[in-house]
Amino acid sequence: MVDKYKLTREKNVFIAKRNIVDYIWKSANLEGITVTYPDTQTIFDGGIVNGLTVDNIIAINNLKYAWEYVLNNTCKKYDLNLIFDIHKIALDKLVINECLGKLRITPVKIGGTKWTPSFPFHTKVEEELNLLLSQNKSMTEIAIEVMLKLMRMQLFVDGNKRVAMLFANKIMIDNGCGIISISQEYQSTFYEKLIRYYETDNMDDLKQWIYNKCIDGMNI
Repeated sequence: MVDKYKLTREKNVFIAKRNIVDYIWKSANLEGITVTYPDTQTIFDGGIVNGLTVDNIIAINNLKYAWEYVLNNTCKKYDLNLIFDIHKIALDKLVINECLGKLRITPVKIGGTKWTPSFPFHTKVEEELNLLLSQNKSMTEIAIEVMLKLMRMQLFVDGNKRVAMLFANKIMIDNGCGIISISQEYQSTFYEKLIRYYETDNMDDLKQWIYNKCIDGMNI
């Protein structure tokens, strides 16, 4: 699995900023936040939108701030502290403060399956993350694997998919590999494959599908 795009970080950031509202809109819908693209643009620009819940508006703004953090933070130390920072920004005011940037200590249920994730332990998560990041693979493949592994581990009480995708995109952008983004037309397929991955712990099919369908970029 080779890198589809080979950009400088500067060029990758430029592409991400040009399409940032689209990425926020897609990410919000992936999390079940029903919002239109025009409403997402209005919220992004600081405008007022009627008909959305306060939490939904907060979630959109938080995604904006989290993306800004990913794009402006040039640190390449991909560790749990970075994941915790992203969670604090992306879930601010959406979960209680005691849960922000903290590994969950309560069980969670996954919609669409009886499978339940085990509790995440700091040392084990760090070990698995380090193993994934040290593989002799393309950074695109590593980013996808890290994203899927974080989703399956369910580190937090809420926001696991958005945090995992933001963290993976930090890796993608830093290494000029493009952006992972799941469009509306593919979201039902993504969930079907994600549930299968959760239940089997085999990510091969989902990883290849994301590589084929869900990487955005530009050869400059």
